[in-house]
Amino acid sequence: MPLYLTEANIKSLLTTADALDAVEGCFRRLAAGAVENRPRERLRLEDGSFAVMGAVDRELELAGLKTYAWLPGGTPFVVVLFDTRRAELAGVIEADKLGQLRTGAASGVAAKYLARAGATSLGVLGCGWQARSQVACIREALPGIERVVAYCRTPERLAEFCKETGAEAGESHRDPAGCDVVVTVTTSRDPVLRGEWLRDGTLVCAVGANYPSARELDNVVLERAAFVCCDSREQARIESGDLIEPVEAGVLDWLEVHELQEVVAGELEGRQSDDDIIVFKSNGIAA
Repeated sequence: MPLYLTEANIKSLLTTADALDAVEGCFRRLAAGAVENRPRERLRLEDGSFAVMGAVDRELELAGLKTYAWLPGGTPFVVVLFDTRRAELAGVIEADKLGQLRTGAASGVAAKYLARAGATSLGVLGCGWQARSQVACIREALPGIERVVAYCRTPERLAEFCKETGAEAGESHRDPAGCDVVVTVTTSRDPVLRGEWLRDGTLVCAVGANYPSARELDNVVLERAAFVCCDSREQARIESGDLIEPVEAGVLDWLEVHELQEVVAGELEGRQSDDDIIVFKSNGIAA
């Protein structure tokens, strides 16, 4: 009988350390060619969208898909896994918490490999559901983080977020931008992070925007970046406005956009200097 896991099961069973290990292992298998990943596809609904994304992991002998409906009343997520060796349905997983942890873990893996040595501060732009796992997973990946600075436009949400995570409240978008690692995890369609605010050596994890018409980073962030990577270049070319528009403007070339798997596998160094500004664009991939 297939395993069925609820949101409550995931919350009680899966830790940030588990998620980091799983996502890092996935990037290694992607680099080794053991995983085939397909970008997200979206179908229009009357008041929202229906998304499907799939992958095959030949080493784990699993095939699966994540699917969800983005609707005014909520967004139900589910992952369906198939055991390819036994030719049977392996599991069905309610996947809101799972996706939150996976997204946070991707940034955590990026921080592990691309943050400058001795990073002690984390800035977070955005105080929603996804922002919480960003803080948890990056703290797990970088135990030296001593200070978290957060900012969002709603004072009540900011206060709640700071109380829950132990962050300090910034007074503007600029305050988190002065940290060693800066995460943008908003629903904004327009840039919330300006390159002129960043100090040398910053790692930027851009998480929130995954539509070609939405951006969290301005062009100066990309102009200052010594290294740019993403979780999937194929998917980024479809839905990463943070990269698509700078490429169209001549600020960036797709040949300069690498994949995090190359860094995890040791194929690319990524950071060359403690002063390098690094950008990781996270879209969230099925693998």
